[in-house]
Amino acid sequence: MAHLEVKPKSGTPWWLWLLLAIIALAILLFLFKGCGNKTADVVTTDSTAVSTDTTLNKEDALAATEPDWNKVDFNAPKSSDPDVTDKDISVSGNDEYTIYTLGENILFATDQNAVQGSAEAKLKQIVASLNKRYKGASIGVFGNTDSTGTAGHNKQLGAERAAAVKDWLVKTGGVEDGKVSIHSFGEKEPVASNATASGRQQNRNVEIVAFPTKQ
Repeated sequence: MAHLEVKPKSGTPWWLWLLLAIIALAILLFLFKGCGNKTADVVTTDSTAVSTDTTLNKEDALAATEPDWNKVDFNAPKSSDPDVTDKDISVSGNDEYTIYTLGENILFATDQNAVQGSAEAKLKQIVASLNKRYKGASIGVFGNTDSTGTAGHNKQLGAERAAAVKDWLVKTGGVEDGKVSIHSFGEKEPVASNATASGRQQNRNVEIVAFPTKQ
């Protein structure tokens, strides 16, 4: 009888294993990429929602924003107010706002920043006009000085004088605290020449601006 030699089967070729490994790696990369895209979609959705909320917040904020005080023309034409009869009070302005001006010497004693008693009757006239014509309006109190001293000192002095007038308007005049803001020009907005004593006296003043909020 003839002898038949049976050869054992050879193992799986190495290149087939390599091919399977490459295919598996490609599948894993595809899955990871898909997960990354889903994450990006969620972030985009959240970002849109935040953006919408921000828009709403901005609208709310705009409703409470102060007027643009830079628009106030302190050289506006003089006007009159039947509730303001004191000649020491200057009234000016236009259809958008009214400016009440009082000299520093009327409001304050020399080198002082506390409103003196003799000025209260004048401030009461201004408050009467504010309550009658500008109830709920934004009120800006501006302090002005002459050019004597340093610019920094004058800026601070103007702010202190404005703060003192605001304090009186709120505590004695009954004006709403949140409606009154303080500003200081220092020596930057003179209404007369600082070369003369009378001019410097005119430049030392406090201006109260009533700026009605537009509906």
